[in-house]
Amino acid sequence: MLGAIDYSVIVPAYREASNLRPLVTRIFAALSRIDSPVSAGQVEIIVVDDNSRDGSVEVVQALQQEGYNVRIIVRTTERGLSSAVVRGFQEAQGDNMLCMDADLQHPPEYVPQMLAAMSPTKLFVLGTRYGSGAGAVDEGWPLYRRIISNGARMLALALTSASDPMSGFFGIRKEAFLKAKNLNTSGFKIALELLVKAQIHSNAIAEVPFAFGLRTAGESKLDSKVMRLYLSQLLELYWYSYNGLIAFAFLLFLALIFLVWRYLTASNEPMMATTVQGGGHGRGQ
Repeated sequence: MLGAIDYSVIVPAYREASNLRPLVTRIFAALSRIDSPVSAGQVEIIVVDDNSRDGSVEVVQALQQEGYNVRIIVRTTERGLSSAVVRGFQEAQGDNMLCMDADLQHPPEYVPQMLAAMSPTKLFVLGTRYGSGAGAVDEGWPLYRRIISNGARMLALALTSASDPMSGFFGIRKEAFLKAKNLNTSGFKIALELLVKAQIHSNAIAEVPFAFGLRTAGESKLDSKVMRLYLSQLLELYWYSYNGLIAFAFLLFLALIFLVWRYLTASNEPMMATTVQGGGHGRGQ
């Protein structure tokens, strides 16, 4: 019999039916290990699906019948990663809420450690690809991809001390989430949005090094629209955190970055297609 739910794992998904079973079973297998700091009975998984109609509902129903504490929310009138994460946090029963991608690039075996890292003094946990022991984050990546990844991270340095707010593998305590006002749910990097809007102090952030896994099924979501959304989100966050003059100067800088990015991606389109077909990295950048 399930006890009180203290932890909620939120999984935003779109056309990820083939990844849901391995994701859920691997999470609960990790939680059931004798050395897990969190008990499986304390955890729920919430899949927030943007009306994929790809069999995701049936996969979750089968997992429920097998005894896994997982449920799915199908959104028919909303779309977007950030709004899906926010919806999941709003529906969560646990006071400790973790967000991770459905594509298995965020290794499920790290979930117990990520959940246990949250506490009344550690309001935010971040899976970082740049911490000690994380491995080579850009191993095997083409040059343009490494430029995008590191450039995106560097652009956020003035907003947060967190080492990797781009990873998308993060958790937040419910009391901190409820303090965040005027969230931009059309933005792409909801972790960065919450770090700024919930005013998470650097000493309240726990970081867990991890190495990106490979997408095993489905399609990568990295495209030019995603990059435009990220740059727009950065501008709004700088405007929120600083004065208008600084934000305007940053806008000019963003315009230059976007032009460089467009040049790099345009000249590497064949390479990008190969990356997607062979297991490209999804939402993380």
